[in-house]
Amino acid sequence: MFKKMFKRSSMTVMDVMESRNKDSSKFIQMLNKVPEITLYFWIIKILCTTVGETFADFLNTNLNLGLNGTSVIMGILLIIVLFFQFKSKKYIPKIYWLAVVLISVVGTLITDNLTDNLGVSLITTTIIFAIALTITFTVWYVKEKTLSIHSIITRKREAFYWLTILFTFALGTASGDLIAEKFDLGYLLSLFLFAGFIAITALAHYRFKLNAVWAFWIAYILTRPLGASIGDYLSQARTDGGLGLGATTTSIIFLLAILGLVIYLSLTRKDEIPATALQEGIKS
Repeated sequence: MFKKMFKRSSMTVMDVMESRNKDSSKFIQMLNKVPEITLYFWIIKILCTTVGETFADFLNTNLNLGLNGTSVIMGILLIIVLFFQFKSKKYIPKIYWLAVVLISVVGTLITDNLTDNLGVSLITTTIIFAIALTITFTVWYVKEKTLSIHSIITRKREAFYWLTILFTFALGTASGDLIAEKFDLGYLLSLFLFAGFIAITALAHYRFKLNAVWAFWIAYILTRPLGASIGDYLSQARTDGGLGLGATTTSIIFLLAILGLVIYLSLTRKDEIPATALQEGIKS
């Protein structure tokens, strides 16, 4: 009799534990709201950084909103989209990438406001954002013991993630403008320079075993000035070293490309993080 009772009790406990584990797994998977790092990720990321440069110029100059007006409008839109991003229960490509586009624009505007409105030099802004990004990485690691995007499974880590992205865009804008304009290397040469740095980072990771997390964040930072150089080269006048397409045309081309890829990923789900990577994130 006691054996039967114990057996029933054991089965009940095991069933409850199994049920909790399943619920926990679903909860963690639900909160992991970032895409897998695939070729699609890097293509859209570069497209977003290009739009961040050209669309900010379009709003500021072509629509005559000015830096202040553009900053207020884009800041409000970013807050709204991030609200839905934090509120969502899973990775939704259209919300995630809209947030990246907007944070790219806002990051550009932060640097532009400091340099154009407040007269802060590009060298100073580059140093400021480099320090801010370093502090963010440090606090994030001290608090969470990981910087892996496969471990974005809590609200706190998600907050660190988006703050880091904001500073990478601001730093990328400042450093990109510093090299292309202040050091007078030009947009095309800057484009090849940052592309070369990204290639070196990839080589260091795949050939010399550079830590995957650090390789990711280094490449993520470098894609910002790369995208900005592409945007400037396409949109700026030929007399300034560009192709003269203009901010409007360049923005439309890249926004349509982003839209097409996001629709494709929404339908195919090719950039969802695999369950095995989610389990690694849980352990982190």
